Amino acid sequence: MIYLALPILNESANLPALINCLSFQETDGFELFACVNNYDQWWADEDKLSQCMDNQESIRILCSVTGFKVNVIDKSSTGKAWRKKKGGVGHARRVLMDAISNAAAPNDLIVSIDADTYYPPDYLREIAKVLDGTGVIGLSLPYYHRLNGINDRLILRYEIYMRYYLSNMLRIKNPYAFTAIGSAMAFPVRAYRKVGGITPVSSGEDFYFLQKLSKSGFVCNWANTTAYPSGRFSDRVGFGTGPALIKGGKGDWGSYPFYPPGLFDVVKSTYDKFPLLYERNIKCDMDEYLSKQFKTNKIWDALRDNYKDRENFVKACVNKVDALRILQFLKSENIKSPVNDSSVLKRYLKKYHSDDLSPELFGLVEGLDFNKSSIHELDLLRNWMFESENRLREAQTDKMFDE
Repeated sequence: MIYLALPILNESANLPALINCLSFQETDGFELFACVNNYDQWWADEDKLSQCMDNQESIRILCSVTGFKVNVIDKSSTGKAWRKKKGGVGHARRVLMDAISNAAAPNDLIVSIDADTYYPPDYLREIAKVLDGTGVIGLSLPYYHRLNGINDRLILRYEIYMRYYLSNMLRIKNPYAFTAIGSAMAFPVRAYRKVGGITPVSSGEDFYFLQKLSKSGFVCNWANTTAYPSGRFSDRVGFGTGPALIKGGKGDWGSYPFYPPGLFDVVKSTYDKFPLLYERNIKCDMDEYLSKQFKTNKIWDALRDNYKDRENFVKACVNKVDALRILQFLKSENIKSPVNDSSVLKRYLKKYHSDDLSPELFGLVEGLDFNKSSIHELDLLRNWMFESENRLREAQTDKMFDE
């Protein structure tokens, strides 16, 4: 059985299209769980009242669906909505997935979706192919933001950044190579239970959850289908697509820089030394940063004392230097000597993909400027990076299954 987990806030305009695409799924073995949510105090706030009313319309729409089973969790109506310190999309996803976990069998599947995303007819079928009986603990699916003719330059800049980041993480074969998009992830119920569920943080709940899954097993990056999120401005969370577009619209891309490839190589060189660290302390390229983070120069001693075999020691090192630590390291090092984003991407493409680029794309890369290149040019580059990234995703998955 496949259970869809859908958080909803002010989405009544998007729901009919979502319901329509779900009705065309090439499998009928699914149920939808929807958490319609807002804060209780919004009912007395003139600026927020319209969102509360919109949520009531969403409840009406959901209750009228007849093509498949819908379970509505009402965290919107007066007296049922969130209290001040407990709410938002992170809590909505937690409530949804806990409800599904309570209703489902261990090998049933949870698919996290969003109302503003298009899912092709093969979406659920292809997810089931990957997760059903394979031992994969999670799935971070391919995605492709739809352009809207309004903020296309911003959408393309952000998506190219995300593809650049994942491509480098896949290049260095890092176990935390995943893209955290709440509308494009899936996992078995048993995996959800194993890691203690999703953490209901105010932002980045998808990132932290995929990190937890990665520490427990293989998070697959490949399925032969794609989710199509919308690129829209949103301030509902602290970071992610919506906030990135808002900041980017003001010319501030400081939170989403293109880290030089050499910094990813530093991460790789440190990971490569984990087996040797089991025997003795040796110098690692990330030592200075890790010493500051953990407030000790004896970074590995406690792990060596606690884990008496090399395999589990290495796993402990990987868990210690996790996806968050890697991202923080890249940020801290990049701040020391920031480089123009376009220049970093140009150097990366020329160094690692010069043989893959057509003459047209090579010329485009030569003149790349995120502020001046045309939307058409940026979209061509995005499309090429989408295809290149998917090849890397598929190759990583094939290698894991072969092993």
